[in-house]
Amino acid sequence: MSPAPAPQDGSPRRELGAFLRSRRARLTPTDVGLPDTPGRRTPGLRRTEVADLAGISLSWYTWLEQGRVRTSEQVLRAVARALRLDAAETAHVLSFTQEGGPPAAAPTWVSRNLLTLVQAMAPNPAVVLDPYWDLLAWNAGYAALLTDPARLHPKQRNLLWLVFRWPQARTLLADWEYDARALLGQFRSRAARRPDDPRFAELIGELLADNDAARWYARRETAGFQPSVRRFRHPVVGELRLRYTKLAAVDEPGHHLLTYLPDDPDSEDAVRRLRPGG
Repeated sequence: MSPAPAPQDGSPRRELGAFLRSRRARLTPTDVGLPDTPGRRTPGLRRTEVADLAGISLSWYTWLEQGRVRTSEQVLRAVARALRLDAAETAHVLSFTQEGGPPAAAPTWVSRNLLTLVQAMAPNPAVVLDPYWDLLAWNAGYAALLTDPARLHPKQRNLLWLVFRWPQARTLLADWEYDARALLGQFRSRAARRPDDPRFAELIGELLADNDAARWYARRETAGFQPSVRRFRHPVVGELRLRYTKLAAVDEPGHHLLTYLPDDPDSEDAVRRLRPGG
């Protein structure tokens, strides 16, 4: 099989190739049980070493890094093992076996049922996100925990924008760097397969204006969603430990419900005091 011509910038296959190169560059021969031979001009493994470890031809691996071939899940899993990818990175690589066309259109409105659920979560903060993590609906608890999205420009009503471009986030989130990097890694995994999507491009442009986001994005860090406990230092109610949970809305494809549930009695009391007039 002859490879396709090298794709232009923005191709999902080109993004996959760049990701594989970045992970190959961070490894040394000793990391994968190979002798460290002298005379290497650049850091990292050679392509031929990765190809041998993955059990594929050098030509095929080279074309894969150049974004010139599509390949199977089996081959990508072998490459992931050769490059010592973690679970989130492996999932990111395997996502490129899916078609990279435009995402299924999610409605820009939120149904009455989902709106009712968001409000019923009160006083616990809750918000509905679309595939770009734009905020579509929220309750008073969410507005009191962070900021009222209604006061923001519509283009700024986005979870990533709040974390990286809203200045108060760096003091409100007690573990800001850890949480921000995890969110950015999840976002990169989504955006990488949609390079021609204008909303993703717009959000990436906003993020890259932040020095931290630009540095981490250049490293091609990826992450998968994990339910977790997030610590907040709120200026009114003090410290909170909130369990961060995401649920898919089956009857509204593309929409997710994010909830923040108290992790201890003190946090439960603090959440109650977040309520307007509480």
